[in-house]
Amino acid sequence: MSHTAQTSDRPLRTLVLGGARSGKSAFAEQLVASEAVRYVATAVPDPADDDFAERIAAHQARRPANWTVIEGDAVAALAAAAAGDDAAVPANATFADGEATAAPATLIDDLGTWLTARIDARAAWESPRGAVAPDLDALVGAVAAYQDRLVIVSPEVGLGVIPATRSGRLFRDELGSLNQRLAQVCDEVYLLVAGQPIRVKPDRATASAAALSNSAEAIGTAAALSNSAHAIGIAAALTGSATAVAGTSADSVAAQSLSGTSTDAPGSAETAAGASVSLGGADAVAGAELVNGVSAAAAVADSGPELRKVLARPVEFGPVAGPDIGVRAAAEERQTRLTKPAGALGRLEALGNWVAACQGQCPPKQFERARVVVFAGDHGVARHGVSAYPSEVTAQMVANFRSGGAAVNVLARLADATVRVEDIAVDADTAPEISRFKVRRSSGSIDREDALTEEEVQASLAAGVAIADQEIDSGADLLVAGDMGIGNTTPATVLIAGLTDTEPVIAVGRGTGVDDAGWIRKTAAIRDAMWRARPVLRDPVALLRTASGADLAAMAGFLAQAATRRTPVILDGVVVTAAALVADQLAPGARAWWVAGHRSSEPSHKIALERLQLEPLLDMTMRLGEGSGALTALPVLRAAVATLAEMATFAEAGVSTADATETASA
Repeated sequence: MSHTAQTSDRPLRTLVLGGARSGKSAFAEQLVASEAVRYVATAVPDPADDDFAERIAAHQARRPANWTVIEGDAVAALAAAAAGDDAAVPANATFADGEATAAPATLIDDLGTWLTARIDARAAWESPRGAVAPDLDALVGAVAAYQDRLVIVSPEVGLGVIPATRSGRLFRDELGSLNQRLAQVCDEVYLLVAGQPIRVKPDRATASAAALSNSAEAIGTAAALSNSAHAIGIAAALTGSATAVAGTSADSVAAQSLSGTSTDAPGSAETAAGASVSLGGADAVAGAELVNGVSAAAAVADSGPELRKVLARPVEFGPVAGPDIGVRAAAEERQTRLTKPAGALGRLEALGNWVAACQGQCPPKQFERARVVVFAGDHGVARHGVSAYPSEVTAQMVANFRSGGAAVNVLARLADATVRVEDIAVDADTAPEISRFKVRRSSGSIDREDALTEEEVQASLAAGVAIADQEIDSGADLLVAGDMGIGNTTPATVLIAGLTDTEPVIAVGRGTGVDDAGWIRKTAAIRDAMWRARPVLRDPVALLRTASGADLAAMAGFLAQAATRRTPVILDGVVVTAAALVADQLAPGARAWWVAGHRSSEPSHKIALERLQLEPLLDMTMRLGEGSGALTALPVLRAAVATLAEMATFAEAGVSTADATETASA
């Protein structure tokens, strides 16, 4: 049994290099965190080495319980996986024409211990170089031939401490040679330095040069967009100037900043002039032309504002490093010194530790500017009876948000947060100040057509990136994504059920409260949309184009960029969490920057949270959306910060600890 290879635009084989304690293993785990994983553990505990045993235990504790762990030789593990002979293929994998459509990613950690075991097996520590050549050849050949997702962790020998002995030199030379050979056959290579990933293959300069070579074509594409029937996205540089790719000023295009953003908190200025958009490490910004939500062609005809142009290229995100593990450890240690029994505050302690790690400081600061962004958009599928409400309600609720009368406004005021509304695809004209990022009027009916064009999905992602950057640049230290759109639980369920291989009847909920006949229509629409989306499930951008909507795509860009910018997010309900599933594919490891606010009564929300391995803070059978569940949970997160930051330690309060009591009684 062979597995279907992933799409060519997504790397199959990744090599992660780093020195001791560089964070290479944790980074590699984040690369595959959103997938089923076959973990090949090459380290074997030595009963006489307590320190090494503790290191192995730490790795084991970090692994999700649902990973399949294989101990032994990496070559044998790859051969068994390629042949389908191991037990790591999920029980819910589906097959067609003898090909598997769902294969787990394989993670090998690490080649240092693997090489040590191979030298041991051949008793070759005193032999000249080349004694383990057959093993190295076999591994390189197995990696080159492997046709599913593969991540390999290996020590970068120049960054480690290796004894200046004959055996030390042998290990260094063999491992250095092996790393070079693997780098040649792998699609991408990362080097970890102090926990920070540097992508060394493909080389960024090469990629930028390639982008520049296509600039003429890109400009032609941008010109073609001006003739589209709907508005095609936003220049990601709306808040500032686009940075020239690879420092070539001839290809950089200035962008005018737009003033004013919607808020229900008077006097809060949101636009940070001169801020540019970071796309997961790429210097170029993406987008197209847009004037206050009107198509470029219409703007020209109406002699509207001057069109804004940026270099047209796809929005891309790199893998995201997680919160600071050193600060998390310091927070855990501080918890043991606070005036309470260890673990007495339960999950509040873990939450406080997470916030400290996100902020990179212990004790953490209380959130000073929590910000909700409600992404509004209509969906063509709503015209086919999948909702209890007509599409007109979307625009009406947007007006309600702006006047401060919706649940999200009330809860935000209570939780000391502010609200921003953005019209991404409302099927109506809305105020210019909230439609600057409008991509189109209503997304396509995904049960029978794509939700978006390729240009529109890129524009939506760029809009989400730009909005996240605006908020973070203007001081937001905690973000919440909210949703508003009649029919939006239908594409959300398609994304979740498709990515988790769940039957529609299990995943479909009542949404806005449809009756039995409406539920049947909704289930049929989701089934048809899932069938259309099936060929692109492993391509997150194509999946958003096919089966989401402009609002969900913008949310995915927003969540991915927030993680890239190391800003924590409270996830809301089923629609936002569906976007988060895709965002974690766009920016692997992004989930480490999110906490789930609540568990919706929508069945697919529970499925999505389990896939993201996020345990919600609340379960109150809410299903409103808007950001309401996340805002209800925000005071819990504030409590976690307050207890870690403001409680006295035993020493400060003069309170005896259990250890002190035992010492006094001894």
